[in-house]
Amino acid sequence: MEDKNYEKIYEEYKQQSEQQAQLEAGQSNPNGKEEFVAVRKNDDGDIIAFKTSSGRELDYITALTEAKSGQIAHVDVFHKYGRDIIRSEPDGIKENNLDRLPEF
Repeated sequence: MEDKNYEKIYEEYKQQSEQQAQLEAGQSNPNGKEEFVAVRKNDDGDIIAFKTSSGRELDYITALTEAKSGQIAHVDVFHKYGRDIIRSEPDGIKENNLDRLPEF
């Protein structure tokens, strides 16, 4: 029976998928929509505002409205806990998750 290094195979697979995700993320805003580039958090660590790639600062409700209407790239809106919530598109890149964006 062949002895396989499952950890190594999986790590190679993850590296390839991360490289592909980075490549796709760089090409996935063909319409030039604004993106969130920074966030503001309250004392509990909740995101309460967003800064866009054009420099606009949006409160959560305004950002939610624009995200719902498709004006913001790379985000989704879903309903949970009895309310609508903004989240980054699942693309396999941890660094661009909303919670990891720099604060302003």
